[in-house]
Amino acid sequence: MVRLATDADFAFIEELYFHPQTNPFLLYEMSEKPHFRGIFDDLIMKQIVFVFENDGERIGMFKLAPWTFRTSHIAYLGGVAIHPQFAGKGFGTQMLHEILALGKELGYRRIELSTATINEKAIHLYEKVGFEREGILRHYTFLKSENRFLDELMMSILFDD
Repeated sequence: MVRLATDADFAFIEELYFHPQTNPFLLYEMSEKPHFRGIFDDLIMKQIVFVFENDGERIGMFKLAPWTFRTSHIAYLGGVAIHPQFAGKGFGTQMLHEILALGKELGYRRIELSTATINEKAIHLYEKVGFEREGILRHYTFLKSENRFLDELMMSILFDD
């Protein structure tokens, strides 16, 4: 099940953002960890960060951020992560199906995301649930800790009327 994150989810979400296996593919550098509380509080206030649970256990997280005005039919999907201890057990597919159902329920017509071109597992997963490739964003993400850029693959899924 997916649900809005609450203050009680802070430790879980912080761990996912700063886990060595998930961090390179998420937004925040490891050095920003002491400042994460303010970032988290802002995400909670905006009601855009969600937790994915299975039998009451936290498994993953994501952000679903709406666009506005002429693009108000679009939501950006970001911060998608399954805790590494649950990787390879089908939870990523299950979570994405629930995200898509939530997006439809909220009235979005398009959900878009970007992922590092080297994140082949994520690309395969997104395509498996129906996302399509749209193009490459060159040198889009800068990993300060590694002093290198990553290209990002832009993907989206459109919902029929």
